[in-house]
Amino acid sequence: MKKIAYIELDTHAEIARNFMDLMQDSNDFSVDYYFSKKISKQIGQTADNIFVAESSDIFNILKEKNYDLVIIGTVHRYFDVFLKISNKFNTSVIVHNLNFTKISRFQLLKNIFKKDFKYRLKLLLKEDLLSAPKVFENARNLLVLDESLLKTNPQSKLKFLPVFFFKEYEINRKSIITIVIPGGVSQERRDYVHILKRIKDFKRKTHFQFVFLGKVVGKELQWLKDFENDKIQNISFKYFTEKVPQPLFDEWMRKADILWCPLKKETEFFSQKEYYGITKMSGNIGDAIKHGKLAIFPENYPNSHPFIIPENKNIEEEIYTYHKWTEYDFEQNFTKEKVLKSLESTLAELLKI
Repeated sequence: MKKIAYIELDTHAEIARNFMDLMQDSNDFSVDYYFSKKISKQIGQTADNIFVAESSDIFNILKEKNYDLVIIGTVHRYFDVFLKISNKFNTSVIVHNLNFTKISRFQLLKNIFKKDFKYRLKLLLKEDLLSAPKVFENARNLLVLDESLLKTNPQSKLKFLPVFFFKEYEINRKSIITIVIPGGVSQERRDYVHILKRIKDFKRKTHFQFVFLGKVVGKELQWLKDFENDKIQNISFKYFTEKVPQPLFDEWMRKADILWCPLKKETEFFSQKEYYGITKMSGNIGDAIKHGKLAIFPENYPNSHPFIIPENKNIEEEIYTYHKWTEYDFEQNFTKEKVLKSLESTLAELLKI
């Protein structure tokens, strides 16, 4: 049985959790998980193969073990540690921002002064920020979580790591149509101004409930409050001023009739331009698969998934038409067994040196 180490010290606990849920049924691979305290708390599970570790300890721990493959879940910091790991072990890195993997040391240095200066300076002085390009260069494989990104970024090191599978589904039989907008309520990555403008044009007498499923503060919170005072009678809002716990997030996702994902075409990571559907995956794709929900994405999103609906000019009719649409079979296309088989096939490929 091949031995794998999965490391997540920074963020994307939900990806690690999905990987764990799948691999617990694997007979071909044994996986040990190394999480920071923050990630371990979010995972909320204990087992003999789950270890809480500091970044400074990881390399020495791995040296004492005999792993066939090391998977790093996020390389957005601790670059000094990950450089040592990628130098010594068969390492694959899950990539969340493809343009960041191509950034030069000089550009990294310039970007320190563009935003979040104190934090970025810390990354430079204490975590060897400038070694980031070398980490991605050393990695035997770069892994993406949306297969469609392979089409827009053809390169031999890039491979698809399937981790999203169908878990649960709930059909609402109420007269209220519940539209969930998942993700942190920030204008930076999603266009909430656009959503509020479109809702103002709704004319049906149907009761639409909009759930903004993420923490909302600042100007976005004021927008929602102002809109509530001026909205039409058959529209209701639900939003949260604190971080949404995972169980509550999952509960509202189950209740959703349809998802609305107003992604901006362009975003950035570390002041580097990234493009949804081209160099960056939206986590809303995983949300849709897990809970078996159709999702409305911007019309210009480079879509390759049958459960994504391009937003049209009459969004109200679109929501009304598709909120009970059941032709796409999530349960059949994303069964845990099917995704696990695909994941095991990818892992076997990553083990080839």
